[in-house]
Amino acid sequence: MPGRKQSLVTVVLSALVVLLVGTPVAQAGDPLHYVALGDSYSAASGVLPPDPEAPPQCLRSLANYPHVIAAETGAQLTDVSCGGADTTDYFEPQHDGVAPQLDAVTADADLVTMTIGGNDSGVFINSIILCGQAGLSTLGKGSPCKDRYGSSFEDTVRSTTYPSLVTALSAVRDRAPDAEVAIIGYPWILPKTGGCFDRMPVAEGDVPYLRSLQATLNDAVKQAAKKTGVTYVDMNRVSEGHDACQPIGVRWIEPVLQSTNPVVVHPNALGEQQMAAQAMKVLGLR
Repeated sequence: MPGRKQSLVTVVLSALVVLLVGTPVAQAGDPLHYVALGDSYSAASGVLPPDPEAPPQCLRSLANYPHVIAAETGAQLTDVSCGGADTTDYFEPQHDGVAPQLDAVTADADLVTMTIGGNDSGVFINSIILCGQAGLSTLGKGSPCKDRYGSSFEDTVRSTTYPSLVTALSAVRDRAPDAEVAIIGYPWILPKTGGCFDRMPVAEGDVPYLRSLQATLNDAVKQAAKKTGVTYVDMNRVSEGHDACQPIGVRWIEPVLQSTNPVVVHPNALGEQQMAAQAMKVLGLR
């Protein structure tokens, strides 16, 4: 009887612990089974050193935020993030020899992270290129990009990118129903106003225009996460003041000109570290 009583007490105490602190992502002593998906912001394209195990086309770095998180937590990392990826690459091969990213997500995953959506329909990269060309045509004056394209970029994010994000996140959730799934937003590329035409050749009036587009993209990511029960890691507040117009050592995003990375308008090593730090804070990882 004493043994049975002791077992009952143990069961009750265990139940109380679960109620108080919740179910852990993985059992104590077991490394997290961590799967990293996503695009170049996940892969840290252009940041040294390159990942020797990655397909060359993916430009994946050993200093990307998944590797930072894995190093900090002792997680067992499977990283299939790849530069240029959009949500369709979760379901189809992105390149010859590069499997659909969802192939890496299994039912025993404890943690899945990603940054994705910016490449869908080519909206974000096209807006940077087109607004840069427009800015050069006016030597940084006025708002030539806004004047020409109006709400078309943001309309595409709302009508096309958002439902694609919902589909992709739902698929991740279906494949790893017990995992903590998180999507990290995009750190600010430009300041609210002003800009820096010598480094980011965007007309002064188009700086708030592109900033609004990025806010719309991040909101689409946030709303898709909410709809699918995925954790959203908001980078808006923490990345304020660390945009591509800031000096080296302050900026998290590299500018088009005077950049320290060969892949421009992407996070540098500091940016990847800060994305990792924010993700760990939101997810309660140590």
